[in-house]
Amino acid sequence: MSDRKARLLDDVRTYHREQEEGGPFVPGVTEIWPSGAVLDEEDRAALVEAAVDLRIAAGHSSRRFESLFARKMKRRKAHLTNSGSSANLLAVTALTSHQLGEQRLRPGDEVITVAAGFPTTVNPLLQNGLVPVFVDVDLATCNTTADRVAAAIGPRTRAIVIAHALGNPFPVTEIAELAAQHDLFLVEDNCDAVGSTYDGKLTGTFGDLTTVSFYPAHHLTMGEGGCVLTGDLALARIVESLRDWGRDCWCEPGESNKCLKRFSYQMGTLPAGYDHKYIFSHVGYNLKATDVQAALGLSQLRKLDDFCTARRRNWRRLRDGLDGVPWLLLPRATERSDPSWFGFVLTVDPQAPFSRAALVDFLEGRRIGTRRLFAGNLTRQPAYVGRPHRVVGELTNSDIITEQTFWVGVYPGLTDEMLDYIVSSIREFVAAHG
Repeated sequence: MSDRKARLLDDVRTYHREQEEGGPFVPGVTEIWPSGAVLDEEDRAALVEAAVDLRIAAGHSSRRFESLFARKMKRRKAHLTNSGSSANLLAVTALTSHQLGEQRLRPGDEVITVAAGFPTTVNPLLQNGLVPVFVDVDLATCNTTADRVAAAIGPRTRAIVIAHALGNPFPVTEIAELAAQHDLFLVEDNCDAVGSTYDGKLTGTFGDLTTVSFYPAHHLTMGEGGCVLTGDLALARIVESLRDWGRDCWCEPGESNKCLKRFSYQMGTLPAGYDHKYIFSHVGYNLKATDVQAALGLSQLRKLDDFCTARRRNWRRLRDGLDGVPWLLLPRATERSDPSWFGFVLTVDPQAPFSRAALVDFLEGRRIGTRRLFAGNLTRQPAYVGRPHRVVGELTNSDIITEQTFWVGVYPGLTDEMLDYIVSSIREFVAAHG
């Protein structure tokens, strides 16, 4: 690094410290966000360095992040994408590839998922002509169960695609066993749960494919961004092709003839020797991230363990502080799991003398940010009216979540003072209305 660049980056760090000097927390005045990125001077310096070096496309930083993140998540391959939603699209679309032969998913095949969740877990199913099969969840964990999934398996079932809700693992050992018994693909949407474990193993290591988001609300951020991970090299190659315009070549942009056979291929009805850099084996996209994003990701990755520790600590402080409050169903970790929590979910008892809306309005009035459990029951959302799907069992709890559930934050940017204010505010409201 040149002396001039080193001085520039030192100035950037100084600038960051000056900008971050904030005042004390003022209850009812200072905004308490439910989620957000935690960015330090090294993150700012990493972004500036990438910009100064004009690393504007995917390159060295992207490849290094993929390698380190795959190792951290205990998967063989990771492929960066421009969002977690794109990661879900790639993971599901990969399962439709002709390169999987008879195993591939085809239009009309059914895929089991949950009704209460985020749309982009389900949207790729519809985008690929697949039929979502919706099952209900438990209220305390916000996750489905192996029994519910088993009951939904039918003659056209080919895959299971489920998210770990708010960082809380679904019973993934049992559901992975079901998938193996019935020869089904399993995709883990791990966007909310990086660092969570089930049976002592990281979530995201059970499925055929795993997806992660690096949106600012999540455990790590690149601003935007996502990732597809897998232990299956054939699936990894398909994901890479689909992400990179659908091309058959595996050279990075700017590379040529890595295979030493660039002008020796014959595929389809193309003439022999057609340039392999321009042979396309999939109907793909351009869903890559950039080195600027990856530079931030590399800086963030060094802090992941601390972020996960803070999320667990903050969740526990809320859980202990709200223990025993009437009319509220408090969250519970799935048995045999250790969640790296995304949020702290609360469900107002339908028989309570107050409504969810009244409690949320009270908290928002005190500058305490709240969020719904995403889309609630997806089958009730306008986007899914008339879309092909099947429902197995009653969606009773998904409806309760739609009507009665919300969550508050546990992200590492929250202080003990903020968390205690959330607790005291909820206790004050319930005492006044109970």
